[in-house]
Amino acid sequence: MRGIELVRFLSTGFAILTILACGEQPIDVQALKSKPKEYVGSDTCKMCHLEHFDSWKMTLHSRMLQDAQKNRDAIVTEINEKEIRADLAKLGDKLKVPADKIYVPKIEEIKYTIGSQWKQRYLVEKDGKLYIAPVQYNLDTHRWVNYHEADWDKRPWIMGCGGCHATGADLEKNTFVEPGVACEACHGKGSWHAALPKTEVFEKRATIVNPAKLTMGVAVQICGSCHNRGKSTKVKGAGWPVGYEPGKALEAFYKSTSFEAGDVKHVYANEFSKGHHQQYIDWSMSKHAKEGVTCTSCHFVHQVGMPPTRSQTVGAGSKQCLICHDMINNNLAHSIHSFGNCVGCHMPRIAESAESGDIHSHVFVALLPKDTLANPVIPNSCQTCHKHKDQDLKQLQAEYDALAVLPKPVGPSIQPIHLHEPKKESPKPAEKKESPQKPAQR
Repeated sequence: MRGIELVRFLSTGFAILTILACGEQPIDVQALKSKPKEYVGSDTCKMCHLEHFDSWKMTLHSRMLQDAQKNRDAIVTEINEKEIRADLAKLGDKLKVPADKIYVPKIEEIKYTIGSQWKQRYLVEKDGKLYIAPVQYNLDTHRWVNYHEADWDKRPWIMGCGGCHATGADLEKNTFVEPGVACEACHGKGSWHAALPKTEVFEKRATIVNPAKLTMGVAVQICGSCHNRGKSTKVKGAGWPVGYEPGKALEAFYKSTSFEAGDVKHVYANEFSKGHHQQYIDWSMSKHAKEGVTCTSCHFVHQVGMPPTRSQTVGAGSKQCLICHDMINNNLAHSIHSFGNCVGCHMPRIAESAESGDIHSHVFVALLPKDTLANPVIPNSCQTCHKHKDQDLKQLQAEYDALAVLPKPVGPSIQPIHLHEPKKESPKPAEKKESPQKPAQR
């Protein structure tokens, strides 16, 4: 038996022994792959990927949509109708429906909760469909506000938001596989991957999407499929990219919103985001996008062990920025009190999740007072700080300009010294040429 044949024989025998030892039955790979892929749920994934599952369970992704019927603790506050209506009444003319007429769900009517950190909304069922109730609880300020109180029951949740709040949303069946942003939301449908035995190493790896092994431009679109705002290109009226799967080109399934397209509610005139879950829109305009710095360059998705920061960044606050951007001199604008606080200026809190200015811009550009002077609707980095919030903009810009100018050098200019030029040799004195002798005269 030749060497190659011996290796094949031993490999086949080892594979059979492994299958028998593990109790796995041989599977016809081609027959399996002839069937369409299906969702299997994260409880299937955890059987082999328990550490990553545990890490994912600690993320906001896993808590985006929670079953309130199974877990009442998913509701982060008391559902007290009297207090809710009292808060709504304070909004006055901002309401399209009188505070005492707005529908307030009873706790037993709440099927699912949406969110748990900045705000929380509540899904209720009506005529077999889920809708977002017209009241919202803001966690930081502990107050109730309105949410589409005039037409809430005309806006089916699964059409507007379902594909990003849940995994495996199906518009035709009006169902979803799993609440929250689960494993298969980013890795794709897992039925082939789960069915293949561990011995089918290469086939098994090829049947699932690993975003870490995709090219930068393709991988970041997985985040962009939900951290975005716009409309489906495949289903009219859908607010999420219906049909998109991890690894595909997002723009074929989704069109992002913009100020130029008329969205003045969610985008500023400079195309920076006003609204939440729009980080991909911001990032797309940034220098980070051009240089290949993506979401996962800064954020962990499901780091094994405890997440290091609230936002799952590698470093806390500006320490994250300083990993790449070494500060050598604290001159110019960096010489003031905000030196070292990159996030405060370059990621100003100008977007809104629950309350105005509670989340950061992701364009990574410091907005100056002159930007607000040019367009009063656009906020600036300086006035997001409480110290400067009431300061005159022209004066503030003048102070910044004075600070951000290097002093002009004084004294004579220095002439360049050419150290490596070859020395020029002094010309040799010209040799005297003897004049030709005239022939002697006879």
